[in-house]
Amino acid sequence: MSEAVSIVVFLGVLFFFLGSGVWIGASLLATAIVGMLIFTSTPVGDAMAITIWGSQSSWTLTALPLFIWMGEILYRTKLSETLFRGLTPFMGKLPGGLLHVNVGASAIFAAISGSSAATVATVGKMSIPELKKRNYPEKLIIGTLSGAGTLGLLIPPSISMIIYGVTVNESIAKLFMASMIPGLVLALCFMTYIAVWGLLNKDISYKNPTMAFREKITALRDLLPVLILISGVIGSIYSGIATATEAAALGVLGSIILSLLQKTLDKDSFIDSVLGAVRTSAMIMFILMGSGFLSLAMGFTGIPKALATTIVHWELSPFSLIIILTIFYIFLGMFLDGISSIVLTMAVIEPMVRAAGIDMLWFGVYLMIVVEMAQITPPVGFNLFVLQGMTGKDIGYIARASMPMFFVMCAFIVVLFLIPELATWLPETLSQTR
Repeated sequence: MSEAVSIVVFLGVLFFFLGSGVWIGASLLATAIVGMLIFTSTPVGDAMAITIWGSQSSWTLTALPLFIWMGEILYRTKLSETLFRGLTPFMGKLPGGLLHVNVGASAIFAAISGSSAATVATVGKMSIPELKKRNYPEKLIIGTLSGAGTLGLLIPPSISMIIYGVTVNESIAKLFMASMIPGLVLALCFMTYIAVWGLLNKDISYKNPTMAFREKITALRDLLPVLILISGVIGSIYSGIATATEAAALGVLGSIILSLLQKTLDKDSFIDSVLGAVRTSAMIMFILMGSGFLSLAMGFTGIPKALATTIVHWELSPFSLIIILTIFYIFLGMFLDGISSIVLTMAVIEPMVRAAGIDMLWFGVYLMIVVEMAQITPPVGFNLFVLQGMTGKDIGYIARASMPMFFVMCAFIVVLFLIPELATWLPETLSQTR
């Protein structure tokens, strides 16, 4: 009974602050302070200082601002133009035509930035006007870009995956390994949907450019530096040569070199990239501070342990638990961004998942997908807001255009549950070969 009262108090205070427009990080901190004052006799200031220092002093977390900075630098280059020009010769002949470029370019940029919103913005600023000019249906342009942009949360290096790894104390390198194959398979699922649509709508004529062999080689040459940068960052982690943090530093150096070669990095753009990385990193760190202290406060009340015990007594199958959690995270994602959803719930969800015997690497991949789904559900779907600003369309139109990709991700969750090796095979194999 006491746990039920604690839950009501915590949720009531939290939603009061969030509904009042208080920053998410500040709302989490304030809720934890209220909970500590009501339910414990522990000195709040001492507990807050120790917890916040502990949650922020992780060496693993240093990879976070570095990967964000790498994405900020490349966001200010000619990368979107390079991706579109480089992929066009190889995607244009597929059923569905150049709509596949949205998926391919998003997958490539996702492997650079780790941010869903940045992926949509970077790819969209080039692909939307180009595809509209070539007579592609606007609804398909927006829908495929919205869905494929979510790959930034799954394909490593993913900022959200780093947050998850730090929160549940799992290896970032193993999480990156676990998410690589599912990320590529999900991208193929998006492309399959586009191909099926293309086969069913052969009557629509596109204005695809015809390119000579020499032009195709030139386009591939333009794409090569980006692919080398991705291979260097991800390959150094998978091979064991570098940790995630060291690979992030390598990525920053590579992005600076690439932008210098493209002659897009000047003093102003460099300063903008630093300030952008600082702002994003500070926001995430503030949320982590609040979630860490809230987790401690909830731990004192026994809420996580009580909920985990209750779930065990229900004797739910892992599949039933996954269905419940999927609905829960989609609902939560209607009101919170992905990172907030992860850090806010892990204190309660982690014991439940471990008690159900679910592999935490697999669960991390699953969690990224359901958080991706929340990115394209109104009213607080970040990708929808980005596309609204780029297209001028209302949120309802963009959400309807994104629904097919939402259902593709729902189907992929079922596939991932039935074939867990998609997430577990690579980290297990690479761990055995080292």
